[in-house]
Amino acid sequence: MKLYFAPRTCSLSPAIILHELALPHQMLRVDNATKRTADGRDFLAINPKGYVAALELDNGTVLTEGPVIVQYLADLSPAAGLAPPVGSWERLRLQEWLNFISSELHAGVAPLFNHGLPDAVRAHFRARIELRMKVIESTLQRQPYLAGGNFSVADAFLYTVLAWFAWFDLPLAAWPAVAAWHASVAARPAVQAAQHAHG
Repeated sequence: MKLYFAPRTCSLSPAIILHELALPHQMLRVDNATKRTADGRDFLAINPKGYVAALELDNGTVLTEGPVIVQYLADLSPAAGLAPPVGSWERLRLQEWLNFISSELHAGVAPLFNHGLPDAVRAHFRARIELRMKVIESTLQRQPYLAGGNFSVADAFLYTVLAWFAWFDLPLAAWPAVAAWHASVAARPAVQAAQHAHG
């Protein structure tokens, strides 16, 4: 498998899962400005959406969208327990978290990357993020991981998105349970290996 990635993007999430599962893979860096891969190919020919992550399977099929990729990877090694079985209520709850992170946190923080955003608009987006983070904080006060007692693909995705908070003066210390969870996830060998490979 080949994971197309760019540093400081959500492609870190599937990289974490690849390392958690010790799946053989190749990391191929994409230049977001030029849309060229490290080996000189046109990334738009690989993923017409133009953004990472993209996972190329050994048969040449390309899968995109981080929350989908991490579920695909988890299902390759179900015994690892990174995602509940397809069709189970627990799987739906996991997908609920993946969608929440994607639509409310990932998409919610994205406008803050625009340095020309007026202060009032920036404050609006920050307030929305802080409101959503109360849900995460409440959950992690009750249980060690998003989906319950075990690390899952949802935790890898949340960890990836929360890494961006420091750039926007959103200190995780404002949410003590989240901060403790973040430190424990950061200490996982697979997370450290993925971050190293991700640059």
